[in-house]
Amino acid sequence: MIGKWSGPLGAAFRRAPVTHVLIAVCSAIFVLGPAAGLDPAYGSGDALLAAQRAYFRRWGVIPVELFTDSPRAALTPATALFIHGSWVHLLGNMLFLYVFGVMTEERMGRVQFTLFYVGCGYLALLGYAAANAGSPASLVGASGAISAVLGAFLYLFPRARVTSLLPFLFFLPLRFPAWVVLPCWAALQWVAAGRAPQGPGVAYLAHLVGFGLGLGYAWARFRPGTRFRPGTKVRATPAPAPEGENQP
Repeated sequence: MIGKWSGPLGAAFRRAPVTHVLIAVCSAIFVLGPAAGLDPAYGSGDALLAAQRAYFRRWGVIPVELFTDSPRAALTPATALFIHGSWVHLLGNMLFLYVFGVMTEERMGRVQFTLFYVGCGYLALLGYAAANAGSPASLVGASGAISAVLGAFLYLFPRARVTSLLPFLFFLPLRFPAWVVLPCWAALQWVAAGRAPQGPGVAYLAHLVGFGLGLGYAWARFRPGTRFRPGTKVRATPAPAPEGENQP
């Protein structure tokens, strides 16, 4: 007989099951794939690099191929949400999905949060691809979807305290309300997007598209006067500012 989870772990899962499932799925896919470097079947050295490139091209978004008649290419913005290029890429994204996703899922509800996450993530990658339609580089990662969660979080919980690590203050952890931290983060993404060259790197534009979609959706769905299911009152969890989305 399988009983219900008990204790802090079970309570956390019941509080936001979709967020935890997304983290588990992304982590499992990464560990089983060539990017983790754990499976000897992929080889080592040049063989491993070749396997990684082929893996990213198969499951990632390739802008130059996306706007064709290929059904497979049209699905890649969805599959790319679950693929990550490195351990740092995975751990950074999953940390911020957990911190900001739990409260957002509680407020939206499981089904709405799932559709919101996948839909905004898809559109964020699609927006990046449209702006870089000639790029042959593979784009992977959940940062577009997570940026949408950040945008929604800003509207839903503007006064929630967020712990930030500031390099110019020797990474001293300081707590600020979300309405201070998240707009500053978005502004930095805007500046970086204007300076970033095309090709492999951080897809700042996908962050901006996702953040705008998340903020706009939360405003349209949860602003005063609209009909929505009130979420459970939640407590903010301190977190550092989110990492960018990497392209291998």
